Amino acid sequence: MQQVRTRFAPSPTGYLHLGGLRTALYTWLLARKYNGRFILRIEDTDQEREVPGSVELIYKSMRQAGLTYDEGPDVGGDYGPYIQSQRKDTYLPYALQLIESGHAYPCFCTKEELDKRRAETTQRGDTWKYDKKCLSIPKEEAKRRMESGESYVIRQNIPATGTAGFDDILYGHVEVSCDTLDDNVLIKADGLPTYNFANVIDDHLMAISHVTRGTEYLSSAPKYNLLYSALGWTPPLYIHLPVVMKDATRKLSKRHGDPSFEDLLEMGYLREAIINFIALLGWSPGTDQEFFTLEELIEAFDETTLNKSPAIFNMDKLTWFNTEYIRRLPFEEYLELATPWFDKTLQGVEIDYKRLAELMQSRTEVFNRIPDMVAFLKEVPEYEVGLYINKRSKTTVENSKEALEFILPVIEGIEPWSEPVIHDALMGAIADSGRKNGAVLWPLRIALSGQQSTPGGAVEIACLLGKEESILRIQKALKKLAAEV
Repeated sequence: MQQVRTRFAPSPTGYLHLGGLRTALYTWLLARKYNGRFILRIEDTDQEREVPGSVELIYKSMRQAGLTYDEGPDVGGDYGPYIQSQRKDTYLPYALQLIESGHAYPCFCTKEELDKRRAETTQRGDTWKYDKKCLSIPKEEAKRRMESGESYVIRQNIPATGTAGFDDILYGHVEVSCDTLDDNVLIKADGLPTYNFANVIDDHLMAISHVTRGTEYLSSAPKYNLLYSALGWTPPLYIHLPVVMKDATRKLSKRHGDPSFEDLLEMGYLREAIINFIALLGWSPGTDQEFFTLEELIEAFDETTLNKSPAIFNMDKLTWFNTEYIRRLPFEEYLELATPWFDKTLQGVEIDYKRLAELMQSRTEVFNRIPDMVAFLKEVPEYEVGLYINKRSKTTVENSKEALEFILPVIEGIEPWSEPVIHDALMGAIADSGRKNGAVLWPLRIALSGQQSTPGGAVEIACLLGKEESILRIQKALKKLAAEV
């Protein structure tokens, strides 16, 4: 078996979307599984769509995803350059070779002429494809017009009869009638290759053994293989991946607000959780295992078991994965990751971040939710007194007021202000009074936080806030309750 060489070949048109990330991941896993080479190639032949800074963003995203590449624009390799625009002189000789062999021809039709014929075809109710008008131009005349500076493109000459096909690891042998295929452009009027032609040439010259890409390219694969055959080359093995869907009818789309890989990282999803989740969008290990490191994915990955059905991107499932990964983080790593999110709300407030992190780690689903969860430590939000009503602890607005009046002097007398001392003082006072713990601790937690759900209970919150702030908040709560009773 030849050395496995796979490539991920994104266009620099913006952020790495999640379908692209999955393609990159599967392509990387394939190379690593067979101890092959994984190549990054930038396909920037469509200059009009290029977004400034996108190439650097691709490098950054690949590093963040942990998908190291063996060859690429910024790491070098024996098959470079790895940016298509830097290879622009590579493609025309092959197109001219195809003209000589009759597998391609120059086309001098203007955009206006093509638009007119396309409209006429559509008006008749037929499907437009190029009508081979320029194929009939004698070779010597075509050559003279090309050399005279007349604008032209080079088109592939698809056979008028017969079939074209390809072999796919998932779909098996796929064959189509040649009369359904269009004479697509290989070299554009500006001299640059089209995406389809550059792919074929570069994949061959870079000795790519496996091409992993989306099913949207299934219809192009027969035309690719006609080019391979015309040039006397062996085509690579294909793996066409189904699309990643938002739901049963809509594809994921950045334009429609769906997140990119970069967006998810900025939101506070962990790289490991995203990769783990993405890996299972269209592939199953055949076991009950759900959590994988990259090394475990390499071991378990089998390209022949990829699913041909579209995968649904479920944000709730991703969040569940993220929650589990956060819970499994070493505490010091969690603290380091959480600190910038604490700072967004609490910077300048004297809060023990280490203790807060201990309370927060098991409650954190996504890091960008932390600021809202801890904002009450800076300032009590406006809240309705109905929060004091709790069936489980049998608290009402009236008895909550009484409970706070009871506990306030206890809190005022606590010294030193530490969690164990606060705990013992409160529990001792509650026990001595014959009250239920919940009947006092529920209203106390509401008074301190103004929230129904908090990281930690009344004792932990009081300790984080400090004695003076805790007393002030209880006094404000008593005024609020007095106005309602």
